[in-house]
Amino acid sequence: MSQKMNRRDFVKATALGATMAGAAGMPAMPKSVMANPQPITANQQIPAGEIAGMKIGRMLLGGNLLTHYTHSRDLRYVYNLAAHYNTPEKIFETMRIAEAHGINAVVIHTAKGVVDGMREYKKQGGKIQWIICPTAPINEEMAEYTQSCQECIDAGVDALYLWGVQADVLAGRPLGGSPVEPRPELIKKAVATMKSFGVPVGVAAHNLEVVEVCEKEKIKNDFYLKTFHSNKYPTANLNYDSSWCEDAEKVIEMMAKVEKPWIAYKIMAAGAIAPRTALEYAFANGADFTAFGMFDFEIDEDTRLLNEVLELDSVKNRARKWFG
Repeated sequence: MSQKMNRRDFVKATALGATMAGAAGMPAMPKSVMANPQPITANQQIPAGEIAGMKIGRMLLGGNLLTHYTHSRDLRYVYNLAAHYNTPEKIFETMRIAEAHGINAVVIHTAKGVVDGMREYKKQGGKIQWIICPTAPINEEMAEYTQSCQECIDAGVDALYLWGVQADVLAGRPLGGSPVEPRPELIKKAVATMKSFGVPVGVAAHNLEVVEVCEKEKIKNDFYLKTFHSNKYPTANLNYDSSWCEDAEKVIEMMAKVEKPWIAYKIMAAGAIAPRTALEYAFANGADFTAFGMFDFEIDEDTRLLNEVLELDSVKNRARKWFG
């Protein structure tokens, strides 16, 4: 296949990802949002681990709700509802509440306004660590991708990762699309580019082929973000923005062989699975950390559930060794 054809296929296959990235974004953060902010004091702590030198709580704040991307299946009004609820003031408040409950990292992508919002939040006293994936094109030249990484680093990003939508395509299994030619060499280029900035680097995936390719090619990422949930909920087979883990048993089997920290995400299948059930399933079956999408009013209960779940025998006696 020609290089020209590869690029055309890549663009076609990533159309869904481009739509996802452009459909939502973090609203502009005015300087008045955190006027005279009070110092953040963690009222409680959550257990933590380490990823490439970064101390990370076992629960990370997921970024989709902050950018209003709700994965609401066919309930399209929910996007508008989230956008009206998560105002600039509420987004900053949510991150401050997360910090006060011991959550010290957020996972998010470079949707519109995210980098500027992160810069402003840090300027106004926020300490939460930012783990961000650039969504710029990945190709042989890597110019746009490198520039996007540099912008993130200049703004104070603490870690970078390869966006799951792009990683799926490069591993040959686009999210919601037909198979394409795998491009493992571009995964290597992306990881090497991010690594050149001296921060921890991860690879995200919806499809398990991404992890399989990275392990086979011995790609030097520091951690994985992999979707993980059972499909025992009514809308799992709706085929409408409703499932992100085709075969959980295969994920468990594969990740048991992986000796890198694993941040499990989409563990509630975007709200279809109860938090406690999702947390126990993820940790008992090998996840080291979880990215948890939460509104501000959910954080207190969810961090309490996390602490309870991590004390369960099913988690303490799990088969997979803890990494991180």
